[in-house]
Amino acid sequence: MANFDQELDASGLNCPLPILRAKKSLASMSSGQVLHIIATDPGAVKDFEAFAKQTGNELLESREDGGKFYFLMKKS
Repeated sequence: MANFDQELDASGLNCPLPILRAKKSLASMSSGQVLHIIATDPGAVKDFEAFAKQTGNELLESREDGGKFYFLMKKS
């Protein structure tokens, strides 16, 4: 797993909460820092892809493991 600067556990939260929490976390971070997000909502996969396109933040990793979804997002 890559290094990250901050972690957000959005387990148990449904769309759009993981995105909203991630947006808030990223707002407090510096450009180039990486946010690690853990989610349980399968919809989060498409949500984070769209969020990256819309915001210009880079989705470094998106993977599923045992019903949990892990994302690494680099702040632009």
